[in-house]
Amino acid sequence: MTIHIVLVAPKMPSNTGNIIRLCANTGAQLHLVRPLGFELDDKKLRRAGLDYHEYAHLQVHDDWIMARQALQAADCRTITALTTKLSKPFYDYDFSGQRGTEEVENHSMPNIALVFGSETAGLADDIREDIGADNWLRLPMLADSRSLNLSNSVAICLYEIWRQQGFSGDEGRSIGYETLTVYDPK
Repeated sequence: MTIHIVLVAPKMPSNTGNIIRLCANTGAQLHLVRPLGFELDDKKLRRAGLDYHEYAHLQVHDDWIMARQALQAADCRTITALTTKLSKPFYDYDFSGQRGTEEVENHSMPNIALVFGSETAGLADDIREDIGADNWLRLPMLADSRSLNLSNSVAICLYEIWRQQGFSGDEGRSIGYETLTVYDPK
C-alpha cells in the first residue's frame, strides 16, 4: 500500500519542503501539480526539505488531469479531497476498512491519494467535483477558524492513515535520535 500526497498549486516553498521531508520519512509518494508558487531549486524549499529530496518519491504534473492519470496508473483506488467546503470529518473516514476479500488474504491494502489545494485558494471547485462529494474530507477545527497550515494538515492526515494501516514499513528504529537523553530530575 502506498499513500500518495497531491499538492495542487502549492505557493509556499517552506510548506512543500516540509512535506518532501515528511514523505521521504514515511514512504509516501508526493505529487506536485502546476502552477507552483516557487522553483523546485528554491533555497527555502531545499532548507525545509534538508537533504531528504533524494529520498522522496516526487512527481510533477502540468495539471490535475495528468496528476489524476498518474494516480490511476499507480492503482489509487481511493482519492480524497481535503477541503473545508461541505465535507465530512476526516476521522469518520475508515481507511483501514477498505480491503476487499482478496486484499485481506494477501495482507495488502489499496493505494490511497490525498489531494490538497494551495495555501491561499484551497482546492479548485472543478477538482473537488472530479473527485466527488463522497470523498471530500476536512480536519476538525473551531468554528471561527479559516484553515490549518498545509504541511501540518498533510502530516496529520498522512500519519492517521499510516496508523490505520498498521504503520506498514516501520521497523521500530529511527536514524538521528540514537543518543537522545531524557531529563531525569532525580
